[in-house]
Amino acid sequence: MMSLKGRVMETLLSGGFICKTSDELAFQFLQNHEHLAEVERQLNTMNRTLASANDGNLYFCAYQTIDTDERKQLSVQFRDIASSLLPLAEWLVLVQETRGDNAPLTEGKVIRLAELQSVIEDTPAFVEQLAKIARYSLFNSTSSAVDAQLKQIFKRLVETGYLLRPNPDNQIYLATGKIDYLFDVIRFIDESENLGLEQQAELAIKQGDLL
Repeated sequence: MMSLKGRVMETLLSGGFICKTSDELAFQFLQNHEHLAEVERQLNTMNRTLASANDGNLYFCAYQTIDTDERKQLSVQFRDIASSLLPLAEWLVLVQETRGDNAPLTEGKVIRLAELQSVIEDTPAFVEQLAKIARYSLFNSTSSAVDAQLKQIFKRLVETGYLLRPNPDNQIYLATGKIDYLFDVIRFIDESENLGLEQQAELAIKQGDLL
């Protein structure tokens, strides 16, 4: 059986994110200064470093130094993130509007798919918004039914780490810390939109904000 430290390393090196919601044991492991230092030392041997976001409530892996090969890889990764921003941002706006909540979705908040579906079906404007979001390549839904569109969107959000479904027998989801990370990405791009893609990616890594 893999050790907890091994699981943490595997998650980080695979591009995963660790927060209290997504993996409480791994998160608590990194909250220990000695464990965090051990992980950092091991990552450093692979030109990686431990980065954090959301006031230290989210951990992920970043490059320690950036040379030509790393810069090319970061450019590809950054382009992938940028291409997903619009559908994700529109989905977040839709959720916020249907919840009637002025506060944005953050880690640990509960989303009940059935409740969301009920509100959307009762509001034609929301039905149109959902249909538009579902057609984005990130979600790639071909259905015209609200329930099928929502299930496909939520399935993809779980696969990409933005949502967690604690019990597969019900349609209750939790937002992970990657949602907060997404807001950091949006803010960063907004502040550095005059930079080229590779410059954005490199600056983001130097600041410990992204990837």
